[in-house]
Amino acid sequence: MKVAIIFGARSDSEKMGNAAKCLREFGIDYKAYAISAHRMPDLLEATIEKIEESGASVIIAGAGLAAHLAGVIASKTILPVIGVPIDGALGGLDSLLSIVQMPKPIAVATVGINNSYNAAMLAVGILAIKYPEIKQKLIDYRKKMVEELLSEGSEIEI
Repeated sequence: MKVAIIFGARSDSEKMGNAAKCLREFGIDYKAYAISAHRMPDLLEATIEKIEESGASVIIAGAGLAAHLAGVIASKTILPVIGVPIDGALGGLDSLLSIVQMPKPIAVATVGINNSYNAAMLAVGILAIKYPEIKQKLIDYRKKMVEELLSEGSEIEI
């Protein structure tokens, strides 16, 4: 496993599923866990230890409402943590602010509300530093993206 995906409740699995989809597209091994930082802190801590022992390089953490999950995980590991705010109250703004406003020196990278796909793309970029085969897949992905956009042309009728 190279990436762990952790989210606060099973009800978040649909939104966090896009991270898994992205990682599968790049052939990256991952495991997903539904663990609440508030309701299951001991299980979360034990799981973080297992993730570190497995050799994983990145953790993606999605949570809504108070959204402490990513920060709690970051406080327990030196692995990079990417936070995904999930909409709940206030359209997800509360979650976004909870994750992005982590007090120093515990950092959490943060992506847009419900954007677990981008969290996985950031994880791919992090892994590309260490794994040449992932780096090449990312380069090829970007080239293909540009080619597809160029084939559409820039002129458009509105």
